[in-house]
Order: sequence, then C-alpha cells, then structure tokens
Amino acid sequence: MKKNSIRWMTKVAVLSAAAVVLMLFEFPLPFIAPPFYELDFSEVPALIGAFVLGPVAGIAIEGIKVLLNLLLNGTITGGVGEAANFLVGISFILPAELIYKKRKTKINAITGMTAGGIIMVVVSCFVNTYILIPAYGAAMGVEISAFVKMASAIQPSVDTLWKMILLCVAPFNAIKVTLVSLITALIYKHISPILKAKS
Repeated sequence: MKKNSIRWMTKVAVLSAAAVVLMLFEFPLPFIAPPFYELDFSEVPALIGAFVLGPVAGIAIEGIKVLLNLLLNGTITGGVGEAANFLVGISFILPAELIYKKRKTKINAITGMTAGGIIMVVVSCFVNTYILIPAYGAAMGVEISAFVKMASAIQPSVDTLWKMILLCVAPFNAIKVTLVSLITALIYKHISPILKAKS
C-alpha cells in the first residue's frame, strides 16, 4: 500500500513538473483577445494524470502547478489570478475525467473533453467577469473600461465588459481547450502505459 502511494505521488510530481514547464511557454492570440491573455498547454499533463491516475491526481497536478508558478513568478493579484486559474483548470479536467472513467473508450474520452471544454469556457466567462478582470484592474490601478478598450481594438463591436467576455475571452478559451484536447488525444496512447506501469 505504501509502495503504491509513493508510486502515485511520484507520477503526480513528474506530471506537475511538466505542467509547470509548459506554463512557462505562454503566448498571446492577439487576433482574438488582448495580449494579457496568454495561452499555454499546462492542462495537458493534468488531464492525462486525471485520466490515468484519477480525479484527485488531476486536482493535485493543477494545484501544484499553480503554487510552483506562484513561487517562481510571483503574483500581481495577491493570488487571486492564480486561484482563478486553478478553478478554471479543474472545471475542464474533472468533467472530462468523470465521463471518461465510466467507460474508458476513445468516444468517452472525446465526449468528456468536449463536455469539460464547454464547462470550462462558461466558467472562465464568469471567473473573468467577476474575479480576474476586477483583480487585474485593482492590481494595475486601471478601470475595467481600459480592458474593454483594449478588446475593442481587436473586436470593434466590443463596448461593454460582457461583450469583451463573449467575443474575446470565450473564443480564446474555446481555442485553448480544443488544442489541449487534440494534444492529449495525440499523446495519451503513448504516455498512459508508462503511467500505468507498476515498476
């Protein structure tokens, strides 16, 4: 039992380290959203971990990733942005894992990632509206209208915060979950046997 626990923790630690590294390689999508929104693929190790090792592993990988990134890069929002990142991440991973574990087939994996992706996009809209953007605004000492103005430079029809969320933030996160799901689908078959191995 103890040996299994150590093995599980080791795998979680390795996947968490991979997630932290991937989180460092962020890049914007300036044709979709303002440049302070940056895309990364750190959910891939967390999603794979959840699929192979269970939901607790997925949550642990997300949490460790956020904490280590906080220690490495600090925060400008007093940890609010990092907490929001964690919440959005698990809103994608948990539904995907819960659907996949009922029957571990390719169809269920795709269904799970699709359902998780939709939930994540919805959750990210509310998190950005009520937590992230207000926190960034307070940290930078700027009005929310300044963020709306940045978004309107990309999408001219944006003139309110909710239009920014629907026309910039939602598409940005939809692209992110689509890419994360595709990468996971491509590499899962190669990585999962290693994680399932008992030695």
